[in-house]
Amino acid sequence: MQPSEMVMNLKQVFLSVLIFGVAGLLLFMYLQAWIEEQHTGRVEKRGEQKLQVTSGWGPVKYLRPVPRIMSTEKIQEHITNQNPKFHMPEDIREKRENLLLNSERSTRVLTKTSHSQGRDQALSNTTGSPTEKWIEEHQGAKTLFNKFSKMNWPVDIHPLNKSLVKDNKWKKTDETQEKRRSFLQEFCKKYGGVSHHQSHLFNTVSRIYVEDKHKILYCEVPKAGCSNWKRILMVLNGLASSAYNISHDAVHYGKHLKKLDSFDLKGIYTRLNTYTKAVFVRDPMERLVSAFRDKFEHPNSYYHPVFGRAIIKKYRPNACEEALINGSGVKFKEFIHYLLDSHRPVGMDIHWEKVSKLCYPCLINYDFVGKFETLEEDANYFLQMIGAPKELKFPNFKDRHSSDERTNAQVVRQYLKDLTRTERQLIYDFYYLDYLMFNYTTPFL
Repeated sequence: MQPSEMVMNLKQVFLSVLIFGVAGLLLFMYLQAWIEEQHTGRVEKRGEQKLQVTSGWGPVKYLRPVPRIMSTEKIQEHITNQNPKFHMPEDIREKRENLLLNSERSTRVLTKTSHSQGRDQALSNTTGSPTEKWIEEHQGAKTLFNKFSKMNWPVDIHPLNKSLVKDNKWKKTDETQEKRRSFLQEFCKKYGGVSHHQSHLFNTVSRIYVEDKHKILYCEVPKAGCSNWKRILMVLNGLASSAYNISHDAVHYGKHLKKLDSFDLKGIYTRLNTYTKAVFVRDPMERLVSAFRDKFEHPNSYYHPVFGRAIIKKYRPNACEEALINGSGVKFKEFIHYLLDSHRPVGMDIHWEKVSKLCYPCLINYDFVGKFETLEEDANYFLQMIGAPKELKFPNFKDRHSSDERTNAQVVRQYLKDLTRTERQLIYDFYYLDYLMFNYTTPFL
């Protein structure tokens, strides 16, 4: 090869390398610009979403109201998707969900009941292998768990035992009660369609109080006479001689009463199928206003710092420092903004949670459906029906803030007048199932 030809080849190689290098550099610059553009777009989109959620009431794009007239499928979806996880501390909830999701783990937890010490002592005194004994108990509990898991929800209602009702004055009350039970059953048959809820069993029964002596299960609905009902249960249990001598703190913080979720699977199953199950409900709008008045219009060491501060911070523009610190003075409109916000700054609370998520009336077949509007009459009829002492009557006093006017339809109208028509409609949509299940009249919106 001639020297001149070698020089030409080197030039061509250099030129080719240079061209490829420039092309590669341009491609790299283009890709870098494209990646930055995509990243910037995502950040801006997130910022817009965050602005929509955190800008107070603003454009209520995140609110998805339930339509006034719902299809069968839509109502069924609402019932099926009832989520009982709101009312449990995280550690307890995880423990119980793990209990139900893992049969081996559930058996180990179930063996740790109130009888565990005696059982451990018995194991130590036997000549057989402790491992064999544990396997036997494991298999027994697993069989029981499978049996409970296959239980049909709900079963048909059965006739109430009215043999202890001697007075004819209860005829009208009894007729009303039968209509309520039948109405709820027909509603659940039409829209419920639920038969596989065992994964949340312990959560489902977590609001139900047990009175073994008279074989009663009472589902607690706050702001529907629950304080006085718990006083009655304490008297029936022999824990007090009179319902009028029990303080508010003893009722709510004394831990004197047992709940159904404190029993093992067999205990829950037996009581659900043999005890008289009662629930007392209230007009949803009245119950909501009553809860607001109780928790936010009076000094409260829990609801003000926990709920009040979060509500004021998110829904009150230019809130003063004092309100942000102590959480007092929440306005009803701000409380409603919190209630209807799918991105609440703090979770739900049992005092304004739906009855459909507290007591699961389409999963648990309640024998007795009482209403706050006829509370004394319903409660005293129920007490006579279960064979309570004749002198025991349902107390009619107001548990707290006795000087305040009771929340009634007229009081509710005063609170609702500060809301827009859309806000009132959204409250109704929020409690739609409760209105339907318990046959409450649609409020004037």
